[in-house]
Amino acid sequence: MKRWLPLAAFAIGLLLAGRPEAGEFQPAQLKGFPRGQLTIERRAGRDSFRIWIADTPSRHQQGLMWLKELPADHGMLFVLDSPREFTIWMKNTYVPLDILFVGTDGRIVWIARNAKPLSTDLISPGVDVAGVLEILGGEADRRGIDIGDRLTWRAEGP
Repeated sequence: MKRWLPLAAFAIGLLLAGRPEAGEFQPAQLKGFPRGQLTIERRAGRDSFRIWIADTPSRHQQGLMWLKELPADHGMLFVLDSPREFTIWMKNTYVPLDILFVGTDGRIVWIARNAKPLSTDLISPGVDVAGVLEILGGEADRRGIDIGDRLTWRAEGP
């Protein structure tokens, strides 16, 4: 089932080259998380990511903590029950992240670029969002992802 981002908050984390093949990568910390596919439609094209879906408060709290490597085409999506202000920190997160905050229309409203690993500084756009997507730090710039781009996603499995 394909869904627009409203109803979803994204969190994603990723690492660089020399890591396991993307299709094989499954850290033990995330084995209980649902999986899915996410697409970002940009002005000049589209990008696809394999995602873990954080769809419960306990999964929101864990996020990408403790991961030290991830393929650049992976990330995490935090699904919210309703739009609200969503605050993130990087405590116990070893990978720099680009954090994409998404409005109720599925479009990116703000990007926190290259969030510093292990920081306890709070990160928030200061407005209600319907979702948050985290990807490897620097990927938004490398891929040309920007404010106004639209996200869609679908869960895998039953």
